[in-house]
Amino acid sequence: MMHSDTHASALQLDEAALRQAATADLDEGAVTPAYGPHRDAIIALLNDALATELVCVLRYKRHYFTADGRESPAIAAEFLVHANEEAAHADLLAQRIVQLGGSPDFSPSTLLSRSHAQYDESSDLQDMVRANLVAERIAVEAYRQMIQLIGDKDPTTRRMLEGILADEEEHADELKDWLHR
Repeated sequence: MMHSDTHASALQLDEAALRQAATADLDEGAVTPAYGPHRDAIIALLNDALATELVCVLRYKRHYFTADGRESPAIAAEFLVHANEEAAHADLLAQRIVQLGGSPDFSPSTLLSRSHAQYDESSDLQDMVRANLVAERIAVEAYRQMIQLIGDKDPTTRRMLEGILADEEEHADELKDWLHR
């Protein structure tokens, strides 16, 4: 029975560390000292993801308004759904950046240079679908890498990114289906 007592004590919280984290730098809000040196790097990753989402919104919106052809109404409707979901992702990212004490970078002058995905001005419907599929696959890989890099350094950000990743994977699957019609 002593063996189980030893394990129970190993799973106790450090009360002194809790008090220290709670009372040090109150102006930091939810950001406790445990975020340490990783906070600025995480904010930079999130700002690049924000730029990517914003470029994706613009690309999807352009494709929504310019899609033409027999199947264009259904595909254009999907482009609009994706644009709105990408905008919601951008909002989540910006909110988390602020929670971490950073400043979300919405600067139009640097969006493309910071984005992992490209803007696209295709006029052919299948080229639009293909460009969006490529961008979604880039997003999937970028979020997968970010999740791996962040690991346990920031569980809240990691969970948010995992949710966004699931949406991006769904977008890629939907676009793949449209590509083969």
